[in-house]
Amino acid sequence: MLNNKQKSYLRKLANTKSALFQVGKDGCNENLYKSLNDSLVVHELIKISVLKTCPSEIREVAFDIASSTQSQIIQIIGRVVIIYRPNNKQRKILLP
Repeated sequence: MLNNKQKSYLRKLANTKSALFQVGKDGCNENLYKSLNDSLVVHELIKISVLKTCPSEIREVAFDIASSTQSQIIQIIGRVVIIYRPNNKQRKILLP
């Protein structure tokens, strides 16, 4: 579990990144979860944009993604979700 200082640091890092994934009218599916898992291994911190055509609520999408990828939700702001999962073998982001 991350503390507030660590979450603040991750939000600062994510501020300069663009969204890598978009959740649209198809919603969340197994292909999205697989792509997110692969991307989390490489990047550790991901921004996801939830489009207006998504049939689910933004918070529901965020919790589904976090539970399916064993990651933590860092922030939900507007229609953007930021998730984090550390890579235990080769860590890229060192938390304070």
